[in-house]
Formats: sequence, structure tokens, C-alpha cells
Amino acid sequence: MRVRVLGCSGAIAKDCRTTSFLLGDDVLIDAGTGVGDLTLDEMAQIDHVLLTHSHLDHVTALPLMLDAVAARRLAAGAQPLQVHALPGTVAALQAHVFNNLIWPDFSVIPSAESPLMRFVPIAVGQVLRVGSQTVEVLPAVHTVPAVGYAAAGDTGHWVFTGDTERNPAFWARVNQMSVAMLVIETAFSDRERALAARSLHLAPSVLATELDHIDRAHHYPIYITHTKPAETGLIMEEIERFDQTPNRPGDVRHDIRWLSAGMRFEV
Repeated sequence: MRVRVLGCSGAIAKDCRTTSFLLGDDVLIDAGTGVGDLTLDEMAQIDHVLLTHSHLDHVTALPLMLDAVAARRLAAGAQPLQVHALPGTVAALQAHVFNNLIWPDFSVIPSAESPLMRFVPIAVGQVLRVGSQTVEVLPAVHTVPAVGYAAAGDTGHWVFTGDTERNPAFWARVNQMSVAMLVIETAFSDRERALAARSLHLAPSVLATELDHIDRAHHYPIYITHTKPAETGLIMEEIERFDQTPNRPGDVRHDIRWLSAGMRFEV
């Protein structure tokens, strides 16, 4: 399975694009501003979008992408774009984005029978067959209904936490999986730990306790995502500091790396 990082920042700035990952050629995980780096041909190939939650940094490119490729998809007789999301996320998008005020309702354009987009409700624990991918819906703990995802590859699962704070149920399931790589959010530095807790995001000190849930028999690379651009340098320093402190003498448990837009992986 090919994974392309389109965006992995918690906000925008020069060279910072918000969350979106392309699995193969036809599946998007989230639709942040990173989608804008795709060509029209690449966008037109996407048949499935899996959303973690309704926040703007994760959905902002969805209406714009649909508009960009609508004519191509209609001319090609393509099936409606399948947007997979929790019922609460679907309701939020219908009420606040695809409402004919902020953006046209592509779920009934050009007709309710043959729309450009169709919402597909999902549930935690569900295993989705989307295009050529198999993806499990994982629990997340956030200020709105939210999930993470685990996509099956040849070498194990590509696991993405989505936006979350402390999440015991997530680790209970992930420890049962063969994991090839983990992408985990750390939105704020410890200087903003109170804000991170209030907004249900991770800060480095809380990330450290979360990573302690990983079964000691499991070792895989851990990629940090969703850092706020103004905080990224400090977040990196704080994570490096705790990761250089062994939990046992001579034992540094974690292989922590930094995610950046443009990275590509084979899983």
C-alpha cells in the first residue's frame, strides 16, 4: 500500500498544509489543505474520502475538490464520491458546509438519484473495503465525534490516531494489530498543555504517557503530526527531550520521527 502525505500540519503557514493522506490512488484520509497539491487528474481518481471528524482543517478541501473535478466525473460517468464519516460528522457537514449557503449541496447535484457525492455513515470497529484498501475505524477522543484509522498493508497496518487526547480504547485495539507505522498527533507544546487538554489534543508530556501503552514486544516507527506551526520547534525539542530519557537503563523504547508533507511510504 502506498501512502502519500499531502498535509500534516495543525494550521496553515508557508509550506504548512493541513491534514490529508492519499492511500494508493483513490482513497483520501481527511481532506485538509494538502489536497490542493494534487493535480486535477489525481483528484479525479479519488473515489473515497474517509473523514476523522468535522473540524475545518480536516474537511476544508472536500467541497473545493468536488467543485474542481465535477465536470470530469460527470463526463466520465463516475460513481458518486463516497464520503465515509461518523453520523455526527455527516450531520455537521450537511448543516454547516453543504447547505447551499456556505457551499452547494453536492449530495443532490446534479440530482438526488445521481449526485456527485454520497455520505456513507461509519462506526468505530467497522472494517471498510474502500477501493483497493481495507481500513478499520478506530476510536478517538476529541471535542466532536471523531475516529482514527488503520489501513492494512503488506508489512502491517498504517495507523493514524486522528485528533485525540488520552485514548485507552485506541491502544487496546492497536496492541492487537501488526503495526508498520503509527502517525500520532501532538498539536501543542507543554507550554500550552492546558489548552491542549481543553481542546482534547496531545502535548509532549501527555504523548509520553500515551506511548507507554504500546506493548513492549511491539516496535515500529512513530511519526508526529498535527503540530501547530508556531509551536513545532518547541514541540520537537520537548519530544526529543523525553524520548532521550530511557524508561529502563539502556532502553530507549521509541523510534520517533517527524512527518512532513510530501513524504511517501510503502506499507
